[in-house]
Amino acid sequence: MKLIVGLGNPGKKYEATRHNIGFIAVDFLADVWKLDFIKTKEKGLVAEGFHNGEKILLVKPQTYMNLSGICVGGIVKFYKVPIENVIVIYDDLDLDVGTIRIRPSGSSGGHRGMQSIIDHLNTNQIIRIKLGIGRNDNATIDHVLGVFDHEEWEIIKKVIPKTVEAVEKLLLGDTEKAMNLYNKKHVE
Repeated sequence: MKLIVGLGNPGKKYEATRHNIGFIAVDFLADVWKLDFIKTKEKGLVAEGFHNGEKILLVKPQTYMNLSGICVGGIVKFYKVPIENVIVIYDDLDLDVGTIRIRPSGSSGGHRGMQSIIDHLNTNQIIRIKLGIGRNDNATIDHVLGVFDHEEWEIIKKVIPKTVEAVEKLLLGDTEKAMNLYNKKHVE
């Protein structure tokens, strides 16, 4: 079983914000794989299905970003998902819009949602896909919780399908190959 988590904040207010790019990515995955999200007792929305003969869970924690580990930890425990089968997709301020960065492990880099997951799973050996949202040093919170402008959306529309390709490559078990193919800025 594989668990693919997209990080974001629940509610219409945050739906199209930069901080919710993880939700946007797993929503796109659900559309591509024709899966529907349902509520769970683990404080998240979960879509269950099969991809290439393997059970897949797509998850959108509904605990707000900084408490994402509550949901992810509960689901990992409930479904007995091995840590090496967990992939987390989230935003990264330090990457330009359009950049994908896959990492097999490491620190949270200051991302509180990822830190919450690391804390609840008691490991930093978690595969993650970081999607660049750019940085605004003068107004970080407003930037993160703001929406992409038109030009950025055009880039995001190209990056999200590439993110799906990266997830599918990771599901085949070749993290190094996925990193070599997708760790770059995807703007043409």
